[in-house]
Amino acid sequence: MYSSLWEAVTTDPVLMVLPLDDHMAHRGDGVFEALKYVNGRLYNLQAHLRRLEQSAAALRLTPPVSAEELVNLAVATVRAGGQRDGVLRIFLSRGPGGFSVSPFECPRPELYLVATALPTPFMAGHPEGARIGASAVPPKSGALALIKNCNYVPNVLMKMEARERGLDFTVGFDEHGFLTEGATENVGLVSRDGRLLFPGPDRALDGTTMRRVMALAEELPSALLPGGTAFADIDRGDLLNAREILLVGTTINVVAAVEFEGRPVADGKPGPIYRELSRRLDEDIAANTALHTVAIA
Repeated sequence: MYSSLWEAVTTDPVLMVLPLDDHMAHRGDGVFEALKYVNGRLYNLQAHLRRLEQSAAALRLTPPVSAEELVNLAVATVRAGGQRDGVLRIFLSRGPGGFSVSPFECPRPELYLVATALPTPFMAGHPEGARIGASAVPPKSGALALIKNCNYVPNVLMKMEARERGLDFTVGFDEHGFLTEGATENVGLVSRDGRLLFPGPDRALDGTTMRRVMALAEELPSALLPGGTAFADIDRGDLLNAREILLVGTTINVVAAVEFEGRPVADGKPGPIYRELSRRLDEDIAANTALHTVAIA
């Protein structure tokens, strides 16, 4: 873990802390990113840093280091961990200074970076696919839904809800009945006319993995995905009639949902678009050097 409070990296878990009066701790007043590194290479770091910058600007947070220094700190933190595969989380907080809601208590924002183990992708442990359902948790609304901020109470409740219902994931719907996102996943579908559709970035967080998957889908043969990709309003009926439902995210990669609200998706098995996009994303993560930042040679 790196902390800008002491401007150093530690590998001692006892020291991986932040002050209780940091507004990120007691108000959720901060933003974050999580990205994987595989074989010593940080994957798609610049896309994550761009989104971090956008989230920070929305909360009027200015990082205490430059963009170049942040990249160097990311590399140093991963290197100090000594593992070639993992997840790097970058937290930009309002900083310590008091316990009220006022951000003006805090002299400056603080930066924390944490390198942790890389979890096994969902489909590796569940090759039969995922069972999903509609969430009863109200989604984040408006601009707050588009900021990757540290107030994740709705997301926590969605994870609890899925466990309680015996599901793998639940997915949200807005006040108009349109699909938003999962607890930590973007959700899309392959329509009957062969289009890969995701909710627009005005309804859900603009996922970095979702963007890569859409780019890779555009390279698929037209015979496999004749309609290409698009953002669209998606309702429950669209999910029930989908050829495939996909969940995508940094740690899960691509997941095939084979059941929605107790009903099978198509034939109830992972489909061809899932298989091809999963394969291509794995290759992209492993071999797309244009998206790699070397941390461990």
